[in-house]
Amino acid sequence: MTQYIIDVKTPAQGQAKAVRSEYGLKNHGLRNLHNVYWNLPAESLYEEIIFRNEGKISHMGPVVVNTGKHTARSANDKFVVKEPDSEEQIWWGEYNRPFSVDKFNLVYQRLQGYLQGRDLFVQDCYAGADPEYRMPVRVITELAWHSQFVRCMTIQPETHDELRQFVPEFTFISIPSFKGMPEIDGTLSETFILLNFDQRLCIIGNSGYGGEIKKSIFTVMNYMLPLRGVLSMHCSANVGDDGAVALFFGLSGTGKTTLSADPKRQLIGDDEHGWSDEGIFNIEGGCYAKVIALSPTAEPQIYACTRKFGTILENVVFDPVTRFLDLDDERLTENTRCAYPLEYIDNALQEDSAGHPKNVIMLTCDASGVMPPIAKLTPDQAMYHFISGYTSKVSGTEVDLGQEPEITFSACFGAPFMVHHPYHYAEMLKNKILKHGANCWLVNTGWTGGQYGIGKRMSIHHTRALLNAALDGKLLDVEFYTDPVFGFEVPKHCEGVPDKVLNPADTWDDKPAYEDKYLQLASLFVENFKKFRDGCPAEIVKAGPNRDVKLNLK
Repeated sequence: MTQYIIDVKTPAQGQAKAVRSEYGLKNHGLRNLHNVYWNLPAESLYEEIIFRNEGKISHMGPVVVNTGKHTARSANDKFVVKEPDSEEQIWWGEYNRPFSVDKFNLVYQRLQGYLQGRDLFVQDCYAGADPEYRMPVRVITELAWHSQFVRCMTIQPETHDELRQFVPEFTFISIPSFKGMPEIDGTLSETFILLNFDQRLCIIGNSGYGGEIKKSIFTVMNYMLPLRGVLSMHCSANVGDDGAVALFFGLSGTGKTTLSADPKRQLIGDDEHGWSDEGIFNIEGGCYAKVIALSPTAEPQIYACTRKFGTILENVVFDPVTRFLDLDDERLTENTRCAYPLEYIDNALQEDSAGHPKNVIMLTCDASGVMPPIAKLTPDQAMYHFISGYTSKVSGTEVDLGQEPEITFSACFGAPFMVHHPYHYAEMLKNKILKHGANCWLVNTGWTGGQYGIGKRMSIHHTRALLNAALDGKLLDVEFYTDPVFGFEVPKHCEGVPDKVLNPADTWDDKPAYEDKYLQLASLFVENFKKFRDGCPAEIVKAGPNRDVKLNLK
């Protein structure tokens, strides 16, 4: 069938090549394209988004888009090309599924043919705020709003000359309309994320979810940075007026973005960081916050970003007449998202980097309701919990996840994005904690007073009070008790938090049920850690819970 294309001039077509890189798309094997829109600013991309009917403008200027059938990451559809140069470095298994070089080449050749005669958008940008370790990346998309999403989430070159001379070290191509062919390609579905470290290329097909691009870049940085002696981390980070940096590890839904956006501290970044010999730096240039039921009082800084020009809102419901948002409406997904430049946060640190951390916080969303709201960890305990990565997946962050939180263990609090073996990252973290004397804390942002369905979600006000006390050093001076199962130290008092809340056993009406649930959780920890015991020092293995304890609660 012959396809007829009407050559209609689009709003930004005249400026499409104004800041084109001399290192063109032919270097990626992309030829016979229709129009290529190079490094357009937000204003031009807005015009293209509306012209192409990709989204709508909501109250005060954000663009609202619908990501289609994929409203979350397709974790099961990511593959890594198995080739000699990187094969020995990769943690093969559930999250890094091997893919053959020949299969990758066939998919890419088909994609090259598919893109002929089509429009594409290009953003040349950087991952990594530290000039010493930043990586030039090129992101090629078929959607204009994806191009604006990339502008929000990455670090932009400062001059047009820099863009014209730009040569990427890694290229990402996202084409939602291009589908895989499982029976031929060897993918699990029509959706795929294929990473090729030899060709420095990632291709994404059949998913419009912006987070797929963001996490693919992060996955690549998780491979590249440790090879240069830099620890890459799935964490948020902020810094106090005294220069004391805090890291917040945690999976999506545990509070990394919310808790790091503290008006009394400067934000370094909300999700991805590197820790070098000089200190902490943001890998990204923006934030990607979950906005379902966002509170203008509890989370004012993030809320303000839902009302700013340049922001991309994914799957957020709005009134088509007034254009006001309904952040409580989850009819499309609970995983509604907001992408915005870091500079939109009033107290964001302009340099995107700071010194070495004084506090390392590991966030867990405990659906069992038995973990304390905060506990102090020894360095060995910190390593145990870092490798374990215990949390509960909250609905919406991944495809096929139901409404009820699912207890899970995700190594390094981000196993889907880790490329090396978890102990490789853990050893680097322990060495840095010991070298710089950081205090380590485990914080439960999940349930209290009972498991999910019986208890209630931990109060964000209590969590903030505990974190403020920890970051200010006040929590180091209070009396602690030793948890009989996990062995960590739990504070007995904290200003602004009822004593009862600090001891989970006191919040449960059914004490035998609490004991059973806590020992069950301890067993899950022990069983999960068995897959990491080989190669882990004995002191880290011993830092785990004792499931043979009898609590004898009254």
